[in-house]
Amino acid sequence: MNLYVLGLLLLGVANIESVADSRRPNVLFLVIDDLRPALGCYDYPKIFSPNIDKLASFSMKFENAHIQQAVCGPSRTSFLTSRRPDTTRLYDFGSYWRTHAGNYTSLPQHFKENGYFTYSIGKVFHPGICSNYNDDYPLSWSLPAYHPPTQKYKMKQVCPGPDGKLHMNLLCPVNVTTQPEHSLPDIQSAGHAVEMLQKFSNNKSQPFFLAVGFHKPHIPYKFPEQYLDLYPISEIDLAPNPFIPKELPPVAFSPYTQMRIREDVKSLNLSFPFGPIPYDFQRKIRQHYYSSVTYMDSMVGKVLQQLEQSGFADTTIITLIGDHGWSLGEHGDWCKYENFEVTTRIPMLVHVPGMTDVNEEKKAKFEYVDVFNEKHHKSAKSGPHLNVLVEAVDLFPTLAELTQLQVPPKCPENPFKVDFCTEGASFAQLIEYSSENYAVQNKGLKIHREKGIPWKSAVFSQYPRPSDYPQQNTDLPSLKDIRIMGYTMRTHHHRYTAWVSFDPVKFFANFSEVHARELYLRDSDPLEIYNVANLKEYSNLVSKLHTRLAKGWRHEVFDSQ
Repeated sequence: MNLYVLGLLLLGVANIESVADSRRPNVLFLVIDDLRPALGCYDYPKIFSPNIDKLASFSMKFENAHIQQAVCGPSRTSFLTSRRPDTTRLYDFGSYWRTHAGNYTSLPQHFKENGYFTYSIGKVFHPGICSNYNDDYPLSWSLPAYHPPTQKYKMKQVCPGPDGKLHMNLLCPVNVTTQPEHSLPDIQSAGHAVEMLQKFSNNKSQPFFLAVGFHKPHIPYKFPEQYLDLYPISEIDLAPNPFIPKELPPVAFSPYTQMRIREDVKSLNLSFPFGPIPYDFQRKIRQHYYSSVTYMDSMVGKVLQQLEQSGFADTTIITLIGDHGWSLGEHGDWCKYENFEVTTRIPMLVHVPGMTDVNEEKKAKFEYVDVFNEKHHKSAKSGPHLNVLVEAVDLFPTLAELTQLQVPPKCPENPFKVDFCTEGASFAQLIEYSSENYAVQNKGLKIHREKGIPWKSAVFSQYPRPSDYPQQNTDLPSLKDIRIMGYTMRTHHHRYTAWVSFDPVKFFANFSEVHARELYLRDSDPLEIYNVANLKEYSNLVSKLHTRLAKGWRHEVFDSQ
């Protein structure tokens, strides 16, 4: 790290005046890029994630958490402002919400304005114009954000190939010592987070909000090569639904163009837009995704271990989320950019000291687990969990309530001139009541009904398209090219999606002009294979769900199942 920058950081941590109540808990906010709930703690035993699993054993695990748009920039802007994409007006990577939509208070900004030292490491806000080219500093952060210097090699030829040359590949296991700067982005981000936690321990009167964003398992799958040894290719299977569904409207499909530009994928000479990818390469993709997840888990483990060693394990609220899901061959797809469950659903863990750490063994909660020395390690105990429908926009008001800061009020119908409000809802009481119930009776799934806490009966996501049929800019259309918006609503029993006409100048979605519909009966079709929207026997249900979808999130308050 630049010595001047390091000096600035240390000076800032040491000298910023504490204006907050020192009894307020710290916050460690972990954001993982492109992470679907493919973790051991989410009943995905094929992947080794011992450090996150241990965190989950002391956290509230949300089984049914969803983001608002399955792509990095819009999703992060959404949950960091607690506004949905139609309010941030960011569906691509081309605008900064404060100048494009409204001067909305961000999550870290709220903590900073209430006396917290706030700091960003790695990919938290999406870099570039989405966050004003400065990660929204100084409004959101006490000091300029840290980005690992090796991230600049993301699109470079650094991947060794069988021909002895370096390539810009999708599959990129590496010997770290041969890489530029002899490191990788997440190694650098974890190392810097460890440094900062060590410095924070010198000034415990100043509460901190530390956000750490890890890049893996985002493509390319560049990770230390030893992690590949954990996943023999002979043990890697295909997706359970590897084919494009027969009744899938073309507008719903993503042709995974960002993957196709990689040299090893390009050499496959895939037909556009539907592929398919050869089975042997499909297994390699899944193998490398798994390896990337385990590598990232190790970096998370190092940060959590330092949190404990610095004396913060029992005074810090920890959240861990993915910014969206990821397809690994499901529906014949290999990316995000869609409205299926596999792309909208994310892992979400919330650790609240004294509340969610209900297991009796509290010594060294976050002791680092080396997956290579303990591949067959004892599984972490299961912690409390909730199956209610929650959304990433709910995190802002929840963390405010858990830290006893002002909770933003519900946004009005016209939210663009209101700086401080939320389009989510705090689930702090759900965590509290469910944790209490778990400790006594190991229940928790319906505790909000027993306690009379109103909660949402549906969650909402959306994705834009430039056309009805896949083309080169289908995955990431610029705002000016958007002509269709796919709105999707996930209830307890259904996923209903309507692809409707959209005006990118007036930001107007016309729900009376429907290009295509999807309806999946999740009780009998959890993989969302059979689109029954066009079957006559479901016409009444489609009509009801379409009306609910058009009314939007404001009308989905009470959980009726």
